[in-house]
Amino acid sequence: MGLQSALTTALTGLQAAETTIDVVGNNVANSNTVGFKESNVVFATQFLQTQSIGSAPTESRGGTNPRQIGLGVKVAEISPDFTQGTIEISSNPLDVAIQGDGFLIVQDATGRELYTRNGQLKLNANNEVVTSTGNKVLGYLANDEYEIQFDRRVPLTIPLGAQRVAQETNNAVFAGVLNPASEVGSVPAIVESEVIGRADVDYPQEAVATVSEDAPEISGVTTGFTGVAASAGLPDGTYNYRAVYVDADGNRSAPSNTFTLTATNVADTGDADSNQLDLSDAPTPASGVWTQVEYYREASDGNYYAIGAPVAAGAASPVTDTVDDATLQTNSALDNGAIDDGTYTYYVTYFNSVTGAESRPSTSIGPINVTDDDNTIRLDLSAISDPDATSDGVDFDQVRIYRNLSGQSSNFRLVGSLTEPWNSGPTTFADNTPSSTLAAAAALDFNGAGSALANSGTLLSNLQIREGTNYTSSIFEPGTLEFTGEIGGADLATKSLQITADTTVQDWLDFVYDSLGLQAESDIPTNDLPDGAPSITISNGSIQIISNMGEENAVEIPLTAFRLTPDGSNETRNVDVSFAQSQQANGPGTTTEFIVYDSLGAPLPVKLTTVLEETTGNTTTYRWFATSGAAEASSDPNGRQPIEVGNGILVFDSNGELLPGNTPRISIPREITASLSPVDIELDFSGVNSLVEVNAQNELVSSLNMTNQDGFAPGVLTDFIVTESGRIQGQFSNGVQRDLGQMEMARFVNPSGLQQVGDSLYNVGVNSGSPEYGGPGENGIGYLTSGAVELSNTDIGQNLIELILASTQYRGGSRVISAAQELLDELMALRR
Repeated sequence: MGLQSALTTALTGLQAAETTIDVVGNNVANSNTVGFKESNVVFATQFLQTQSIGSAPTESRGGTNPRQIGLGVKVAEISPDFTQGTIEISSNPLDVAIQGDGFLIVQDATGRELYTRNGQLKLNANNEVVTSTGNKVLGYLANDEYEIQFDRRVPLTIPLGAQRVAQETNNAVFAGVLNPASEVGSVPAIVESEVIGRADVDYPQEAVATVSEDAPEISGVTTGFTGVAASAGLPDGTYNYRAVYVDADGNRSAPSNTFTLTATNVADTGDADSNQLDLSDAPTPASGVWTQVEYYREASDGNYYAIGAPVAAGAASPVTDTVDDATLQTNSALDNGAIDDGTYTYYVTYFNSVTGAESRPSTSIGPINVTDDDNTIRLDLSAISDPDATSDGVDFDQVRIYRNLSGQSSNFRLVGSLTEPWNSGPTTFADNTPSSTLAAAAALDFNGAGSALANSGTLLSNLQIREGTNYTSSIFEPGTLEFTGEIGGADLATKSLQITADTTVQDWLDFVYDSLGLQAESDIPTNDLPDGAPSITISNGSIQIISNMGEENAVEIPLTAFRLTPDGSNETRNVDVSFAQSQQANGPGTTTEFIVYDSLGAPLPVKLTTVLEETTGNTTTYRWFATSGAAEASSDPNGRQPIEVGNGILVFDSNGELLPGNTPRISIPREITASLSPVDIELDFSGVNSLVEVNAQNELVSSLNMTNQDGFAPGVLTDFIVTESGRIQGQFSNGVQRDLGQMEMARFVNPSGLQQVGDSLYNVGVNSGSPEYGGPGENGIGYLTSGAVELSNTDIGQNLIELILASTQYRGGSRVISAAQELLDELMALRR
């Protein structure tokens, strides 16, 4: 074999040198490749030619070694060196550098899992985290609650500008001072509305005819004397008479002036007690409504009594008076009244004598001017409808007549009434009542009375409001009613009620009660609200609202509180129902308004008021009330939606420290909005004290504010960070930070056994061992440094030395070949 083997052996040396140069060239070429691991070539001897295996030592010989000639070199392995590369800061927050063992897990286009140390990452058009060569980085994503789901590895995504986050408020913290020296709230505020009538209740609307006439003027009355049986006539003497007009209904006018007649003994009887007075030439009234005249004589008691039945006015036949004094006083007495000079107006109403119900009055009748003190005003009410023939559910059995007092144009008093049966009874009325007498009579209520006024069952469309003597009917009609009430001088949230043809006053009252946040029941079963629980009722047509205790809870209803938009219209008008305070609250307190959030991040305004409820020798008790205009108690938008969300007590000891007790909480229902419902919030008042504080004017002051709460409004994902444990945390525009995902890594027992597949990727090799998965810092896996990359670990100096050595090796091998070639040439030059 000789020289030939020398050639082949030298050739293996050349090949080894070439391999070294190739590996060194690759190392140097990737000296700037992020995450690159340089490779080392390991050589081993190739086959050997054994000439002798040697001999063992004997007693006579020392033994010989084997004689073997090597036949060259071979590459034993080319293995990457996974020593740590230098960490360099980058400008990309998504870049990660691995410090320690481990590989990022990526997915190629075929779905195959591969591994890399190159942490140069970016987001693609789908917000997926990918390598610089487009392979998707795998890990675990968070669910809708931002909890990492470790069930399976998926491509990581960071949806910048698309992901939004909100959080429901569960806790709110308060601080402040509630003054124990304040006045205890013991008197609630009360407001009452003007009287509200019913437009569906009938009232007299027909025309009323009036006649004003002076009392009879007596002149020319003649007398004759006729003897009668002894002791059956009038004694001798002078007698005073007065006359009145009488109409067909029996109404009587004011009495005439007094006229005197004298009786003397008649000759044919010779009896001084048997006179008879004959009155003739009765006066004729100016108007035709008076058809008769009735005479009255003064009795011994000074009063006038009728001497007989009325006679036709102006009749020529005399009226015979033979009534003795005792009998006279048993007859009907004269109504001596007469209307004073002045200007008079009348009103007529329907009335129920059993229930007291009374309609609104008719339009005014008059004015009627009276210039003489002996006038009578006669009203003809025959055109008025039968008071019992109404169809509004309110029965009447009388017609009442009211007149103003002389000189008092707005002071109307009951002057008389007409009763059923209407069609067969009198339908006229004569008024000769002086104002001095009328002043004691019942006053006219222009609103009406009893069941003729609005009540809880009255339809809203049938309500009416009086302004002076004018009435506004249909103050409500089908449409949308908006209401903005006030508590403690501050506006509450505007609430709306859909009014239909069937909406009643009770529906309206319930709506107002709910919209004001009145709370009649305590949320603490063992601690009831104090006496005077809030309520809203209607009585005698007037709505009464009783507030919760405390000045800060005082209800106010401004003139613009109610606004109505009728169906089919875009115009909104005020509903002019006025309220006035009838009782002022006591007990100053505090009010604080704050915002909490539901699970969708919607802001929910909450108003919290306090009032001092009780003080003892050792404790101070404050009551708090909470309301929220965002409360949605019913999923039906037209259902009842009370805004009250909770109440409770705060008890402080003698040092002003809050005593432990029931956990204060509020509950805001969200039955219409598609968020979690209710929003239950625990209130932490541990930062609140009860101390006597005063301001610069030495006035008692209290304060209460929310200092912190754990909810927040929606925010969009604007930034992110990657922690050393591989957790991707999103930064949202509302300042919230949430977990978006978790990078997963893998390590191998023999990473040098991995198979390189290009693009800085490795695949599992037959000698690498199975991957051990985990997060950074787990299972021997290294940590991540975000915003940095791991540089190539190529040692340029070492590789250049290896390049020199390989070159020397190559030249040496070439010399061997040259020497062998020369020997062969010499051999071929030998001549036989």
